[in-house]
Amino acid sequence: MTIEQTAPTVESLLDAVRDLGPTITTRVAEIEAARRLPLDLVESLTEAGIFRMLLPRSHGGAGLEFPAGMRVLEALSRFDGSVGWTVMIGAGSWCDLAGLPRTTFDAIYADGAVITGGAISPSGTAVAVDGGYHVRGRWAFASGCQHSAWLFANCLETVDGEPRLRLAVLTADEIEIEDTWKSSGLCGTGSHHFVADVIVPAQRTYALLQGEPCIDEPIVRIPPPALHAMGITSVAVGIAQGALDEIQAIAATKTPLLAAGALAANPLFQHQLATADTRLRAARALLYQDASSMWATAADRAEFTLDQRARIRATDAWATSTTAAVVDFCYRAGGGSSVYLDSPLQRRLRDINAVTQHFLVRPDTLTTAGAILAGQDPNAPIF
Repeated sequence: MTIEQTAPTVESLLDAVRDLGPTITTRVAEIEAARRLPLDLVESLTEAGIFRMLLPRSHGGAGLEFPAGMRVLEALSRFDGSVGWTVMIGAGSWCDLAGLPRTTFDAIYADGAVITGGAISPSGTAVAVDGGYHVRGRWAFASGCQHSAWLFANCLETVDGEPRLRLAVLTADEIEIEDTWKSSGLCGTGSHHFVADVIVPAQRTYALLQGEPCIDEPIVRIPPPALHAMGITSVAVGIAQGALDEIQAIAATKTPLLAAGALAANPLFQHQLATADTRLRAARALLYQDASSMWATAADRAEFTLDQRARIRATDAWATSTTAAVVDFCYRAGGGSSVYLDSPLQRRLRDINAVTQHFLVRPDTLTTAGAILAGQDPNAPIF
């Protein structure tokens, strides 16, 4: 299968983000209130090729190297974390479908502009029946589910008395979305629950963590936890950079109560700003260094050693924690005005703390990584 069309480049995608940025900025309140991305914004992102930036060129995508895609996610998140997060899911979830039979994968991505999503937590069951599986369950955190044409649902099935993971791919018509995404942060991602109780053809399922991907691309050779954690951290870096942008603009004109001049002239603020800026630049540099190394390993078809996986995951957990500290500084430096709902700093604070709650970047990731580097049993079957 080959779809002939001009593929966007990372430069053209970053240009598109810059063009969309002012519109995104003026619509953040609308995005939060609707708890999803407006459909016209989804359409604009789709037309720019942003949702298909990581999809292989054979299926109408841009086929970007993942570090280049991370730059786009960071740029979007600098304007709004919910937009960056939603694109991360929509642009990268095809990798979770690469275990399907090739004919099924080709049919799903016959239109390169299709958006997919889903849930990796195995909160459903799959029972073998004639021709397929009876899939039943309720899945959480399905970001972008309201504009996704297909959603994958991870299930438990019993094989020879033992539990095994089976991923099923469902059409939008086969699921019911529950309006549950009433969150403190990343409010505009539409990460609702969805439920299903359907018979799914066998060719729209596969046994997770078994077999080879149907697409031979470097990105699907990367261990999924490392790949997805890198995407999450890119969003976190973008959110933090946006917060730094905002506090620098505020500091130029804000005169704190009883202060002699603008916040920007305060020596303590200057020291803290330089510290925060340096910490963020260090986090970004290490993130992209590891991303480049990760991509090179995948492109060379080399093995990902356990130590390499540990370092990648440690980088993501540390960098995400660092971005949260940077945003916290920006929020505090903003003073009393930061607490108002029309302040972008309070939104950044809520968004970054929502990101840090993801299980792939939680603090105990560093403990597991440290155990591996110390030559101890990490007690983590998937890392």
